[in-house]
Amino acid sequence: MLSAVEICAGGGGQALGLEQACFQHEAALELDATCCATLRLNRPFWRIIEGDVNTFDGQPYAGADLLAGGLPCPPFSKAGKQLGSQDERNLFPAALRLVDEIRPRALMIENVRGILDPIFADYRQQIINDLRKLGYETGWRLYNASDFGVPQLRPRVIFVALQRHSYEYFTWPQERTTPPTVGEALYDLMVARGWPEAARWRAQAAKIAPTIVGGSKKHGGPDLGPTRARKAWATLGIDGLGIADDAPSADFSGMPRLTVRMVARLQGFPDQWQFAGRKTAAYRQVGNAFPPPVAHAVATQIRVVIERKMPALKG
Repeated sequence: MLSAVEICAGGGGQALGLEQACFQHEAALELDATCCATLRLNRPFWRIIEGDVNTFDGQPYAGADLLAGGLPCPPFSKAGKQLGSQDERNLFPAALRLVDEIRPRALMIENVRGILDPIFADYRQQIINDLRKLGYETGWRLYNASDFGVPQLRPRVIFVALQRHSYEYFTWPQERTTPPTVGEALYDLMVARGWPEAARWRAQAAKIAPTIVGGSKKHGGPDLGPTRARKAWATLGIDGLGIADDAPSADFSGMPRLTVRMVARLQGFPDQWQFAGRKTAAYRQVGNAFPPPVAHAVATQIRVVIERKMPALKG
């Protein structure tokens, strides 16, 4: 197993993908207490650290194979003000500091596609330049989660940096897996309590899902997004105004709502992965997650390079 340090670990989407790609966590850092509870619930043998990335000391983990993280999206999201480097939630400076302290063989960061907008071209170049000074070469790639078998669109940007002498051996994963439709993915969960309309619903839900959103603590209870997103869900026969406690019962009529478990499956989580906290907190963890199959695919390509037995970068 190769070693990994993960920051902004959230509810474990990227962590699970890294594990599937044969990376073992030396540390998983997360600020949110409920997310930390989720990580401990599923992987009690990991070193889970509840804390702030800005004050996290990377030196005890010097020489780890991989530094990874899903950095906060609001600084670059089209749904926000796109303040970028001027946003106090921007954690790229903290990530670059940790690269300097840890000198990992590779860096893997996930963010929203807005970071590729022209407005951030200078900032992206600044990140590239800073990493080159530390001996790394970099690349950015936009993927849809649906390219890796996840039944929703979910465009995400993956940023990879590897030591200069090994970057030329890195190849991005190739899009290859056709995802199931929402109906195919969720039918067994929808019919679990005897809902007689489940087969008809499966036929209607014959597309992949729109991008699932997690929202923030500043907003109310869980739902499947703004008005436009809820209309898209409605075409799949799903009520997007909230999240249900259970699958529809035998006497249910109307459009069903998704449960947290259903949303987690649409996000690429295995059913065994449990989420701590009440419904709203659990849904936010799922909605904000990096789909494990995407993290797995990219991390596997990184592992291939590292296993070429290249020497570690000296500080």
